[in-house]
Amino acid sequence: MLRTRLAATVTAVALFAAAGCGTDNAGTPAGGSGAVRLYGTDGNMSNSLGVSLEDRPGVLAGMTGTAPLAPLTEDFKARLRAVQPGLENFNYAGQSYDAVVVAALAAETGRSTASRDIARYLPGVTTGGTECTTVAECFDLIRKGKDIQYRGQSLRLGGFTDAGEPATATYGTLHFGRNNKIEDGMTEYVGAGNEADTTTAAQPAPAPLDQAPKGGPLRIGGLLPKTGQLASMHPPLVGGAKLGAKEVNDAGGVLDEDVVWIDGDDGTNPDVAKATVERLLAAEVRVIIGAGASGVSKAVIPRVTGAGVLMISPSATSDELSTIPDNDLFFRTAAPDLLQSKALADIVLRAGSRKVFVVARDDTWGQGLLKNLKANLESAGIPAGNIAMFIYQPGASAEDKPDVATLAGLVKAFGPDGLVIIGFDESAYVIDALAAGDVTLHE
Repeated sequence: MLRTRLAATVTAVALFAAAGCGTDNAGTPAGGSGAVRLYGTDGNMSNSLGVSLEDRPGVLAGMTGTAPLAPLTEDFKARLRAVQPGLENFNYAGQSYDAVVVAALAAETGRSTASRDIARYLPGVTTGGTECTTVAECFDLIRKGKDIQYRGQSLRLGGFTDAGEPATATYGTLHFGRNNKIEDGMTEYVGAGNEADTTTAAQPAPAPLDQAPKGGPLRIGGLLPKTGQLASMHPPLVGGAKLGAKEVNDAGGVLDEDVVWIDGDDGTNPDVAKATVERLLAAEVRVIIGAGASGVSKAVIPRVTGAGVLMISPSATSDELSTIPDNDLFFRTAAPDLLQSKALADIVLRAGSRKVFVVARDDTWGQGLLKNLKANLESAGIPAGNIAMFIYQPGASAEDKPDVATLAGLVKAFGPDGLVIIGFDESAYVIDALAAGDVTLHE
């Protein structure tokens, strides 16, 4: 049983594969009793999942999954812990750090903290010019009138595309051990995307050094999941953003004034996020870092960008956001799920799974990643009939338990050898339901 039992919510379920007949590619009959290997995604591949399943020791043993995660140096981790003590999970810390840094570099390059000016210079600080890898180095070059090409913690190979998102990304393949914790020593990294997709559009030249700065102090607002179903992701997200602001200020600030960080919670909930957005707009922020989830980002982009404010999400990955109307004011340092789905399909296939059951939350991120994963599995040779899907309605808050009562029976009837969970912290309820329903989980 889970440590906490909470109220159930309405669920929406769709099962799109024949069950109860035939065989899979490996010859395992549908409805067979073989063990099922678990796979996860960035929303649940963290140690908080194991904490939620403390009453089921070892249930996560052998579970693998992907997260947008580049190899971070011990020095960078130590700097993160200096601003966020006790930090253990580093998912998206590099992306939130880079989000703050590129906004500051763009403001310095254009000699303006106005949102539209920052947005205009933002792609250019990631392409062309002299490569720089530290905040101090980049600011030094800008203050000498040089054009720069920032290569940081997540923006490593390519810069921004025409859509304002990374051309390339690095994904970590994470592994849970018998203690229900991520085994850091087993993490592998794989690149995805194409550096050639970096924008080739002409970028504005750096503003003349004698041009008077305008806009006043750069005020950056956080719209990150301090509460809600992504609360476990808040420490690395806010830690990366705070470290970015600190190191910009240590380098002299933006246009000789310190960056001002204003904290805010998106609640992993559109209503909470909308209320926070109003508070941040009233505080006259020029940049908002967030939101954490794709669905929450989608809900607030019209208001933020409609108000003429720049928004940079470090963790919203839905492909749908690549084309959302945004007045050219929405960017992200997290790559779209079109790239993650390829990395996720790769680990499923490399582990030998050939009959796959996918459990996904019914939101912008979950549906998009599920669609892309299914397409990648099929293109790799897995028949459509060997892929089943169960879609659940997530609750409005972390206290809500999704209705997955029928899941174990459906899984046993289908007889998969692999099961992918596309979810947030509520993924613990999914795994608990599988174990309670006597689904044998692979170690």
